[in-house]
Formats: sequence, C-alpha cells, structure tokens
Amino acid sequence: MRANKMCAILGNVYECPELLPLTEKRPLATLPFDCKYRLIDFDLSNAINANIKSVYMIFNQGTTKSVFDHIGGGREWHLDSVDSRHFIHFYQDFLKKKTEGRPYFESIIDYLNKSKSEYTVFMGNRMLCNIDLEAVLKSHQQSDSTITVVYKKMPKEQIYRQDEILEVDEQGIVQGHHNFLEDKSEDALFNLGMKIFICSTEWLINALQEGQNLGSPVALLDFLNLAMGKVKTSAYEYTGFLRNIFDIKSYYDANMAMLDPQKFSALLYAKQKIYTKLKNEVATYYSPISEVKNSQFATGCLVDGKASDSLFSRSVVIEKEAVVEGSIIMANCRIGEQAVIKYAILDKNVVVEPGIKIIGSADRPIVIKKNMHVLNDVYGGE
Repeated sequence: MRANKMCAILGNVYECPELLPLTEKRPLATLPFDCKYRLIDFDLSNAINANIKSVYMIFNQGTTKSVFDHIGGGREWHLDSVDSRHFIHFYQDFLKKKTEGRPYFESIIDYLNKSKSEYTVFMGNRMLCNIDLEAVLKSHQQSDSTITVVYKKMPKEQIYRQDEILEVDEQGIVQGHHNFLEDKSEDALFNLGMKIFICSTEWLINALQEGQNLGSPVALLDFLNLAMGKVKTSAYEYTGFLRNIFDIKSYYDANMAMLDPQKFSALLYAKQKIYTKLKNEVATYYSPISEVKNSQFATGCLVDGKASDSLFSRSVVIEKEAVVEGSIIMANCRIGEQAVIKYAILDKNVVVEPGIKIIGSADRPIVIKKNMHVLNDVYGGE
C-alpha cells in the first residue's frame, strides 16, 4: 500500500514569446500576480491543498534565479517538513540525454518510484486557477479510464493558438483533441484543455519507460497529449475562475480581473487557500493628499498621488500630483511628481521621472522593462 495518495509534476517549460519582455529574465511561472503572488503559487497551492507532499518541477535552464529566490526552502507551501520534498530539474538535461541516446526520463521515473504515490498529477504553467485536485482524483478513481484530463469551456479570445481543444462525448470521455490553431469552427465556447492530468503512477512509470525506448517527446505535456489518443481518457470539467496566460493582454486582463470583487473572491477566497512567500513589511502609507479608487496595494508603498483601477506590488512610491490609472506597477517602482501612467505595466525597479507620461490602452498596455529609468514620454496602444 503506497503511503501517499498523490505526487505532483509541474511542467514549467513552455514559454510564450508574446509575453516578452516580462519573461526576458524570469520564467512565466514566476510572473508577479495581483500585487503579492507569483503564478507558480497557484500550482503549488493546488498541490499542497490536495495533501501532496512531493513536488517535482521542470524549468528551462538559465531562467531559474527568480524561482529559487521565491520558493527558497518551500516553507510557505509546507514543503520543508520531514515528510515533504520538492525537486527542480532542467528540461535541457532531458534533451541532452535523448540526443546522446541515453534514457532521458530516468530522473522522473526515479522520482515517481521514490514518491511512493499511487497517483500522479501533472500541471502546466499557464492556467491560473484554484482547483480542488482531490475532487479530480475522486472522479478519476470512479472511472475506468487510464488518464483524466481537466478542461473548461472558454471563449476563443482566451485561448492560445497552441492550446489543445478536447472533443468530449456525453459520457465525459475524450474522443479526440486538436490544436486550437487548426480549429475552424464558429462555436462560442471551446473545451480548453487546462494542461492538468491525473493518472496512475504505475502506469506513468511504465509509459515513460516504453516512451523513451520509442523516442517519445521529451516534454511531458506533449507526451501526455499524445497518450490521450492511445488510452481511454476521461474529461473533468472545471467550472471555477480560470485565466489562460499567454500574452501581454491576457496577463494584463488576469490582473485587472482581481479588481472585480466577485472574481477576486472566486480565485483567492475559495474554500482553498493560496500560499505565497511572506515578507514582513510596514503597511502602505496613504498621505492626506492622496486619492485612491478601486486599486490594490501590497505592503510598504508610499502614496502621495492619485491611483485608480490599478494594482501595486511592494514598496512602490507615488509622488504628489502623479496619476496612475488602469496599470500594473511591480515592486520598488518610483513614479515622480506630476507623472501620468495610464494602461501600462511597469516591471520591477522602474523609475519614472517627474512630469513624464506613459500612455497605452486597455487593449494594448505598454510594458516598461525591469530596471528602466524613464526620461521621455512613451505613447502606444493604438
């Protein structure tokens, strides 16, 4: 009898070029979200809330500094206890082993064997949700399917061209799947595969062993997508809050949705808690001359200017008579006196000189790269 019911693999490999320059020096998984979170917090929290004690994470080499800075020893997600573990592996190591003709899945297989888990859940890195994985597992256990995949009905504007669309019959069985780029239908909603799979650990070990002998795809997401066409697969419909992060607009909209109290509560105050790295800082100070409407602030900010419909990460300074509207301002930014920021995303440590204007639009927000010192007006969003 296996001691742990589930272990988890987080596949943080796929990066969307449409998210540059935000992902120039960090993986998509560590993009800041809603003032104090990172996107990876949601996958980690989903796993821990399902009492998963063993997590294996795959990243691209050279982009993991922010991962180690954020996760550290894993204390916030209870991954630092005696019976809990987390591992980080580089995708490029799998590619190198395959090129050399060596068994490239051996480290994953070793992890799965040592996890002593009866089931394995795989999660990709672009679906922002608060999902009850134990409910998905229960659904899987009640079926006679080899794999259970999670999906949600979504409008086409919230689907990336390379996402998988599932063809699900009335019994909830996946009859096929295809790339969204190939979909020519005019349907209002599509069955978006959320890149979340649950399967038997024993089956996955055997499938990986066989797959590496046959030259199967190195990326586990591709491997599992192909497996859906070979074994019986059940579909679990997720009905909660979901945002698919694949370009600047989808990232901007996902953050802005948190200013809607109903959506904010649906994601962050569902029955499951979302954990993140804790920082003990002073509260944000709003001076008597500040004006703030429908905005969120993390700790440590100083506000002398005006803010509306915006989100601010830690230690942001808004000097007097500055105006920020419809924007995402990341940590340690300083906005000078009488500066105007509208429909923009300011990455960490940006300094905006007094009187400077940065004006985008809700459909095309302007992105200011990390550590930039803005000396001239910036217009865009046309």
